[in-house]
Order: sequence, then structure tokens, then C-alpha cells
Amino acid sequence: MKKEKTVDFHIKWGWHAISRMYNAYAARYDITMAIGYVLLNIDLEEGTPATKIGPTLGMEPRSLVRMLKSLEERGLIRREVDETDKRFVRIFLTEEGKAKRELARDGVILFNNMVREKIPLDKLVIFFEVMKDIIQMVEDENARIKTTESEELSLD
Repeated sequence: MKKEKTVDFHIKWGWHAISRMYNAYAARYDITMAIGYVLLNIDLEEGTPATKIGPTLGMEPRSLVRMLKSLEERGLIRREVDETDKRFVRIFLTEEGKAKRELARDGVILFNNMVREKIPLDKLVIFFEVMKDIIQMVEDENARIKTTESEELSLD
């Protein structure tokens, strides 16, 4: 089967195109797409527990730690120990972080408006349904694999 006919090829190809566009947009404001996504996932009022950011973005803990350290060094975030549970650290945006977050948000809105102007709503609805089905199928398969692995380990 040619790679151009596989589902994953088109998903990855599309994501890389979007990623390049977002990174080109973000570079104008001295950030990256990854930084923008992290900033967008930090609650403006309450802050966000550091442990919640990684899973939301699909980031590995080590990558998240590096990213948060970099954002703190750049003055975009600050860390505060949670008042109710000292084991947790909340991440808050600084004023500069809020400004960069707003720029990232504008980029996302710009892209989504562009898509909605060019692609009819009925096609987008079908696209969202198909992507939802693909994601569910992949999650089911991942759960099946995990269960199989656990069963195999318990037999050893």
C-alpha cells in the first residue's frame, strides 16, 4: 500500500503542515507552537497544577519539566506551592505570559476562522465525527494492548 493512501499518513501530513504554519506565526512573537499550547492550557485565574498540563497536551513528564523551566526563565510563568496541599505546584502566567498566551490564542482563532471560511460546515461535521471515531478506535486498541501486556506479565 502506498503511504499516500494510508490514514495515518494524511493525519501526520496535515498536522505537520499546521504545525509549520503555527510555528511560523509564533516565531514572529518569539515563541513556538509548543510554548503557545502550554500557555493556552494554564488557567488565567486559578493557575493550573503542573501535573495536569502534561497529560492535557500529551507531553512526557521530562519534556514538560524542561518546558516549564524554560518558560519560568523567560518570565512567562511563575510557580506557586498549592496552599491547600503543599505537595502540588500550581503554574500561573505572568503578565508577559498572558500577553504571549493572547497571541497564541489569536493564532488558533485565525486558523480556525480560515478553515471555517474555506470548508463547508457539513464537511467539517463529518471530519470531526471521523476523527472522533479514529481517536476512540486508537484508545480502545491501546487499552486492549495494555490489558494484554498486564495479563502476560501476571503469567510470568
